[in-house]
Amino acid sequence: MEYRFLGNTGIKVSRLCFGGLTVGPLQANLSPEAGGEIIAEAFRQGVNFIDTAELYGTYPHIKRALTLYKDNPIIIATKSYAYDEETAKKSVDLALSSMDLHHLDIFLLHEQESEHTLRGHDGALKYYLKMKEQGIIKAVGISTHTIKAVKAASKMPEIDVIHPIINKAGLGIQDGPVEDMLKALVIAKESGKGIYGMKPLGGGNLIHSSAECFQFVLNLPMLDSIAVGMQTKEEVQANIMVFSGKEVPAAVQSSISSHLRKLHIDFWCEKCSKCIDHCRHGALMLTEEGISVKRDQCVLCGYCSSYCPNFCIKIV
Repeated sequence: MEYRFLGNTGIKVSRLCFGGLTVGPLQANLSPEAGGEIIAEAFRQGVNFIDTAELYGTYPHIKRALTLYKDNPIIIATKSYAYDEETAKKSVDLALSSMDLHHLDIFLLHEQESEHTLRGHDGALKYYLKMKEQGIIKAVGISTHTIKAVKAASKMPEIDVIHPIINKAGLGIQDGPVEDMLKALVIAKESGKGIYGMKPLGGGNLIHSSAECFQFVLNLPMLDSIAVGMQTKEEVQANIMVFSGKEVPAAVQSSISSHLRKLHIDFWCEKCSKCIDHCRHGALMLTEEGISVKRDQCVLCGYCSSYCPNFCIKIV
């Protein structure tokens, strides 16, 4: 496993980051015990970096993994939608207590869109920076699906880390083509930001060309690490082989690639449209039959399911 420093943070991370969304209630809905074992397996094989968020509901899974694996320090990045000091404090306290931690390596403002949303979250950012001064948080940053936010964060010295969406097809980039995102990431890297990408397989939509997708992101010098969602030990083993430059056995690759995931809406949907209101990719629409999914725009983030009052949205 290759390790790189995350920009100017001084934090050394594995090139493969465990994307913590997929084991939790928004996707595979594994128990903390089952999900924790999969995460711990990645740690045993050299992954020392995991990305999560308050929204994902995977703090118990990570806590379990940390009880199973104690050999080397694990870098944890989390994020929340906190917007002022009060909500930011609650988010930090929740992360610390839920994972039984004394400090947090990286705390991000979740899903920033531009300089305007960054200004709107200034109270939370200031609180994270205060926690950084006190040694509770080591690095502060943003996650984003937009080029605008990458550009804005590049100009802010208080931002240490950027977690952008990036894949060869540009799936999920909300405000421009992948070529423009790459240009913005070059500027961010030159500004000393630590950068770790998300959704290299476009939320699973590009899984049939996974080899090309992984080579695309691995060949980007701007990316210090790449977060990849994993739901099974077989996926962990295969991705570690890819990131270590080894060939994945055909049978293993075929087994993983044959499982194409999709967003499923159950029959008891009441058409309240809350999921549509919160889908930032415009992948959902209301028809006479109910909520319909635009497959070419859905990146399988699963965020919409957290807004469904009847829990009828799942990734299957």
